[in-house]
Amino acid sequence: MIEADAILSELEAERGRGATRDALLERAVALIERAGGSYDWVGIYLLEGETLVLHSYVGKPTDHTHIAIGQGVCGTAIAEDRDLNIADVHAIDNYLACSLETASELVVLIREPESGRAIGQLDLDSDRRGAFGPHDERELRRVADWLGALFRPRRTARSGASSR
Repeated sequence: MIEADAILSELEAERGRGATRDALLERAVALIERAGGSYDWVGIYLLEGETLVLHSYVGKPTDHTHIAIGQGVCGTAIAEDRDLNIADVHAIDNYLACSLETASELVVLIREPESGRAIGQLDLDSDRRGAFGPHDERELRRVADWLGALFRPRRTARSGASSR
């Protein structure tokens, strides 16, 4: 069962050792996949203009490396600006099959902290129908919020400011 505290602790330790944002995103998907017993594919898509672009993932390769807003579960989550937990992906009309075995999907938006604007998403697939429950959603929301903070603009010292 996924526990955000354990994942966030490891990510904080990596960040403390100077890991880059890209390395932290890659580490996050690995930690999530390892923590969730029914997670068969875990990925992070980042929003670039009107397209979700696959950044990091663990699982079988997918042809869906670029997804338009409104397309599939991932694109719909962005279009509707909300997380989506789909218990049976075969019951929805616009599902994009990344794998023939996938039965359920959970998409949790990654948001820029100050504006709340979606900038990406955690995308989890399972070969089991109804694999994701409220606990998964709640814990992954905490991880997504932490990841969103990685995109906070860095503040720089004002020119000529005293360093006292």
